[in-house]
Amino acid sequence: MMMSEQDPWALYGRHERTKFLIVLFLVGACNYVDRNVIGVLLQQIKEEFLISDTMLGFLGGASFALFYATLGIPVAWWADRGDRKLVITISVTAWSVMTAVCGLAGTYWQLIVARFGVGAGEAGAIPPAQSLISDYYPPDQRSRAIGIFTASSSVGYVLGLVVGGMLAQAYGWRVTFIVFGIAGLVLAPVAHLTLIEPRRISHHCKPIASEESITTAVLTLLGKPAYRYLLCGIVTYFLMAYGALVFIVSLMIRNHGLSVGRAGVLFGAVSAVGAAVGSVGGGALADRLARSDVTWLPRFAGWGLLACVPLYELALWTPSLFIMICMLLMGTVVLTSAVPPAYAAVHFVCGSARRSLAIALVLFFANLIGLGGGPVITGVLSDAFGGNHGSGTGLRYALMIMTSVLVAAGWAFLKAGQTLAADVEN
Repeated sequence: MMMSEQDPWALYGRHERTKFLIVLFLVGACNYVDRNVIGVLLQQIKEEFLISDTMLGFLGGASFALFYATLGIPVAWWADRGDRKLVITISVTAWSVMTAVCGLAGTYWQLIVARFGVGAGEAGAIPPAQSLISDYYPPDQRSRAIGIFTASSSVGYVLGLVVGGMLAQAYGWRVTFIVFGIAGLVLAPVAHLTLIEPRRISHHCKPIASEESITTAVLTLLGKPAYRYLLCGIVTYFLMAYGALVFIVSLMIRNHGLSVGRAGVLFGAVSAVGAAVGSVGGGALADRLARSDVTWLPRFAGWGLLACVPLYELALWTPSLFIMICMLLMGTVVLTSAVPPAYAAVHFVCGSARRSLAIALVLFFANLIGLGGGPVITGVLSDAFGGNHGSGTGLRYALMIMTSVLVAAGWAFLKAGQTLAADVEN
């Protein structure tokens, strides 16, 4: 691909891009550690505070997603016009402090308030990070770069499960929160000193954004059929991937008799291997396909989500722990391979002046509905089925129902593939 000196990615060589991507990867991993470590701690929190699965679902999802979704759009609006490096630094510092505060909560409701703070802090990380990646990397390398970045979500999830499970097993859930909070406070200055904001070089600034109101920008995005389908697909994906899967460790503990430490390590290992293969491999393959036809990005994501449904359903149904682990591994590979091309497709249709806003708008609905509602819906279904079938079987039925929503997500991405070419905006 020919590059102009006006293109921001022309400023940086391969080694600089790699350095930036590593730091953003660490930011993403820290973000998802502090977001998802709650999953491995739910059983201990349930036992200490004597609460229902519905209340656990609110703690694991809605308490975080409410402020994350609410602040995501105004923070992204700031990021599209200001210093994205500064936004990321402030965000890392804020959520890390509040993660540590979670460990000091004396009651369930105090813990809820602390999780509000974690969600508020994390609102300023992922959209500006993806926006920077789109400026660091040319279009024909974005899906792979975003794939590497999105793999940080699974790495963070794994660290939360494995390290969090080990810490919880040895020291309890409170110490686990405090340790992860301190780790984030170490990362914040590293990000600030390493990342570079391309807009500081005047002729690489994008003044278009300053001429467009937030209402106009949002309406422009929502006026594109491809963006609407991508939005619906990612929101529905979140219902299962970030809503229901938070209960997998609890399912292993209840149905397979595992300790919190062993369950965290097993599911963490599955998530790590599956994400490494799926996110990076899926991003690279989607880039190759999209060079000849950009509509392959959402189509690849759509077929991937449809293919992983039977794998997850079998994993949840089987009484064999070995078969469950194998199916979860294959399902994770296929599931995570769909994510990079979906986000890359968003960057193709949003326009350079709305990158952070486009991702923040997606994450607003994805977190509010998917992460906010997913765990709560799962918890309600689990409690409803558990009354007649026991807590383990009730949770299994709930997760199987939630997994089926990926069919709708896959359909939405396939529809996006039909309209994407007409909606492309550089």
